[in-house]
Amino acid sequence: YTFGGGTRLEVDLGHVPPKLTVLSPSMHEGKATLLCLANNGFPSGWTLSWKVGCSSSSSSWEESRSPGVLQKDGLYSWSSTLRLPADQWEKLDSVTCEATQDSQTPVPETLWRNQCS
Repeated sequence: YTFGGGTRLEVDLGHVPPKLTVLSPSMHEGKATLLCLANNGFPSGWTLSWKVGCSSSSSSWEESRSPGVLQKDGLYSWSSTLRLPADQWEKLDSVTCEATQDSQTPVPETLWRNQCS
């Protein structure tokens, strides 16, 4: 933050883990699309990744991630989208979105398929 004639105040927030939310999938054209929202984290270098069942990657998944967006409070928000075949989603128990940053403890959020309507 900069005040008046250029006095600059910097506040070191350290590492603030983001709050994760995994939204129930939307189904379209034979694909299940899940969204992971990460809010109020610091610094901007947290990375979002997905674990589907016991696996952390598959050639049949499509992942996309947004860069960190700085909010007015000085914290960041991100999102990640996972698309997988609907028949694969129907066979799963859960999907987990995980935020990682250097040596910080990973932050997981799991969506259990039986929680979805």
